[in-house]
Amino acid sequence: MTMASAAPRSAAPGSPSANAASARQVTKAYGADETRVTALNAVDVDIQRGRFTAIMGPSGSGKSTLMHCLAGLDTVTEGQIWIGDTEITGLKDKQLTQLRRDKIGFIFQAFNLLPTLNAIENITLPMDIAGRKPDQAWLDQVVSTVGLADRLKHRPTQLSGGQQQRVAVARALASRPEIIFGDEPTGNLDSRSGAEVLTFLRRSVDELAQTIVMVTHDPSAAAYADRVLFLADGSIVDEMHGPTADAVLDRMRRFDGKRTS
Repeated sequence: MTMASAAPRSAAPGSPSANAASARQVTKAYGADETRVTALNAVDVDIQRGRFTAIMGPSGSGKSTLMHCLAGLDTVTEGQIWIGDTEITGLKDKQLTQLRRDKIGFIFQAFNLLPTLNAIENITLPMDIAGRKPDQAWLDQVVSTVGLADRLKHRPTQLSGGQQQRVAVARALASRPEIIFGDEPTGNLDSRSGAEVLTFLRRSVDELAQTIVMVTHDPSAAAYADRVLFLADGSIVDEMHGPTADAVLDRMRRFDGKRTS
């Protein structure tokens, strides 16, 4: 089952689009013949700019695979994916690497900070590697939004887990990417630190007009999003707008009940 709202993509290449990312009839399969496993089954989805989207589903539903394909971290078996108005399916490795560097930010469970660098050096590292100078006004705004102004000279070992993840969030935001993907970004944090990070992600959408796609298993985390997509068996089976933790939990329970009945 694909999303009812998904329609043929109307925006022509190079024209402005309301979507930060789009997928059309995306299938991802592993193996062949009797050993073939379909992780994504003809998925259609649009990720609107300036919105916070959460992706949920049971283990093996395809939620992480969908995020990895949308982010250009994994190839698709069939179908097309766009970041903005750039189709990424079929791009050569060098082009895809440049696109990910310039237009996509990533936040993962592991903070992936370099221990020898302080917070601000970790935040600007991707731009330093690319030979680009940060926009200082934007960088200052990002640092203020994630509440790190008094921690910029601290190294990762001098920061709490929540503070380290905030550095990772700031690093993802600093280059003003088209879209940020988070794979269980609060998975390694306690509930208080997790709530802090999710609050900063929410603020980055509301105050900085950032676009975020987050895979999570936590209904409380999903409640920070504008929209939740529910996956099952490689297909999008439902979506929820303006989610609450209770509503998401109820939806997941009903889904689990169908699977076990």
